[in-house]
Amino acid sequence: MNENKNVAVVLSTYNGEKWIKEQLDSILNQTYPNIQIFVRDDGSKDGTLQILREYEKRGQIILEEGNNIGYIKSFYKVLENAKGFTYYAFCDQDDIWLDFKIQRAVEKLEKEDNEKVLQYFSDYDYYDANMNFTKHFEGYKKGPSFQNSIVDAITLGTCSVINEKTRSLMLENGSDNICSHDWWMYFICAGMGTVIYDRTVTIKYRRNEENVSAGGKSFFSLQVYRIKHFIFGDYFQMVKRQIQKYNECFYDKLSKENQELLSLFTNEKYSFKIALKKLFYPTMFRQNLIDEILLRFMFLIGKL
Repeated sequence: MNENKNVAVVLSTYNGEKWIKEQLDSILNQTYPNIQIFVRDDGSKDGTLQILREYEKRGQIILEEGNNIGYIKSFYKVLENAKGFTYYAFCDQDDIWLDFKIQRAVEKLEKEDNEKVLQYFSDYDYYDANMNFTKHFEGYKKGPSFQNSIVDAITLGTCSVINEKTRSLMLENGSDNICSHDWWMYFICAGMGTVIYDRTVTIKYRRNEENVSAGGKSFFSLQVYRIKHFIFGDYFQMVKRQIQKYNECFYDKLSKENQELLSLFTNEKYSFKIALKKLFYPTMFRQNLIDEILLRFMFLIGKL
């Protein structure tokens, strides 16, 4: 493997004093040698900055101290600061990386055409707030696809590594009207390039009380989350805005097949005919049958 390929680790922190040392130390302990860590603090109110400044003094990170602008815009800021690298690895503040994570990602990415937009992501295991193992992630049976990326994000940011071409497209089109930075990069790469799904666990994924995503929730908690966000929340309005943005930015760069699929989701007004086309689309959008049935019901009633 060519270890001259340099990797920028991009990390946004906010009130992470409980966990940030473990995460940074796991990055510094990577077997891959050519890594630089870029951190932007998003206006922490606790002791996070004091910890980060110690790492900065030792020359172990490049730190930006910022105002609170939210995690999406903050990740974009730090991604913009990290320039001139071959690959960019996204990182959350509260997980622990296995020491071969970056080396494995680079090995997989180096096998692909770097002239395309590329994204690598891996599996992970669940841990509680005190880093006690709770369960194995079951993996994605269907894997990545463009149709999945329209309605879902199976790629966690902390498990993802992208190339410069993907970074450039993300920055060129800004962070407005996207659901999350990790979903947006997946949407870009699934539609116009390559998404590498590595079923190897490379992350200890910490689930704590501050987590807002659905991953790792119990069956009952997951259904409550879905009802709250999908039925009564503005979740699908956010997804629609992201789809419209994607259509405006990238429609001409898509294959004819992907253009036709995307067009099913870009009508501003409800069309029963289009709803039926989505309802009876021949292949699955989601990773399991229950999620697929719920999604197709959302199609029928015009939520998406």
